[in-house]
Amino acid sequence: MAFNNAQHVVTLEAGANYATKQFFFVSMSSDGQIDPTGDGAAAIGVLLNDPAAQGRAAEVCIGGLTRVECGTAGVTAGDDIASDASGNAVPAATGDVILGTALETGADGEVISIIFQPRNAAA
Repeated sequence: MAFNNAQHVVTLEAGANYATKQFFFVSMSSDGQIDPTGDGAAAIGVLLNDPAAQGRAAEVCIGGLTRVECGTAGVTAGDDIASDASGNAVPAATGDVILGTALETGADGEVISIIFQPRNAAA
């Protein structure tokens, strides 16, 4: 069962309609809005709500215990995790920025608990 205890949450501006992107990794673009994180890229956090239009308030967990949706590769508890091209959690591969640690095992589309704690790229 996924749980959330986000201690560090900020409100930012959505870069588009993200009604289907709750619990995805997000990054900040040069215009100051958030967008889903790219494959293996750095993220500023995890989108906690589902803003339905560009410019709407986006609640983002920038550190701590939170939830994230798994990508097609799924993840296993204890995995270092990264973002896939859609902003979902996948096991970190060589060169990926590690975004945190999976606390649960999950398959494609499942929401799991993680510790969001970005660190250096996987070796």
